[in-house]
Amino acid sequence: MQLADSELIINPDGSIYHLNILPEDVAKTIIFVGDPERVGAVSKHFDTIDIKKQKREFVTHTGTLRGKRMTVISTGISTDNIDIVLNELDALVNIDLKTRRVKKKLTQLDIVRIGTSGSMQKDVKVDDLLVSSFGVGMDVLLNFYNFKSGKKAQKIQAGFEKLLDSHLNAMVTPYVFKADKKLLNKVGKGMKKGITLTCPGFYAPQGRQLRASSQLDIKFTKAVAKLTFGKDRFTNFEMETAGIYGLAAVLGHRALSCNAILANRITNEFSQKPKKTVEKLITTVLEKLTI
Repeated sequence: MQLADSELIINPDGSIYHLNILPEDVAKTIIFVGDPERVGAVSKHFDTIDIKKQKREFVTHTGTLRGKRMTVISTGISTDNIDIVLNELDALVNIDLKTRRVKKKLTQLDIVRIGTSGSMQKDVKVDDLLVSSFGVGMDVLLNFYNFKSGKKAQKIQAGFEKLLDSHLNAMVTPYVFKADKKLLNKVGKGMKKGITLTCPGFYAPQGRQLRASSQLDIKFTKAVAKLTFGKDRFTNFEMETAGIYGLAAVLGHRALSCNAILANRITNEFSQKPKKTVEKLITTVLEKLTI
């Protein structure tokens, strides 16, 4: 089936609409960062940089490190942008942009998020590095897609949903997806591990209160932190992981989310060296990816 002009939007130069990049600009190993300025913080470690492009908040650098070709791209904040970035990256590798038809042979991407996060456990301390075994989404993104959850994901969803219903006076249907096992074992080795709660905002959805009050106070955070599923427990908040895991699974890609813990919501601490902690995560991930 040929995709319509309104569904697959291509720029006059042949690039994909939002990302403004061409199929040849994309490596099979992709690093996601939220902050556009963090793209350069990653690519400065590359041996070569062949591509530098930007449109809106989407900055893309592609190069090589120790012989491995990689792309680092900024997604901006939250899962609405993840929807754009992941679909367009998939289109670049799995749709012929000239014929507008899905390719017979599909390409699987390895996607690794390097991001920042807040802890909900005392023993997951500020400046720790943590890898997400599962992503639990409180946003609505994946509820617009057709998908099937695994048994462990369904168990986590049911347990979390029951707790959420007792704290939140709103209709929220969470979704749960797991990390890719191979990437988890390769890149996540040596890091702390836990279930990541992906929220649709930074303030009230994560229980923060400035002038506007939140339904999700510290009691909710502590209650979530007590939930366990075998060896897995909730460890941290952020705003992209579940969307990345979900869309990667739907589209047939492998994904992993790595977190620099900059805040602890239980002890009320914030990192005194956030740049150094993020840099440590960047170098750790790049080393693991190029082994």
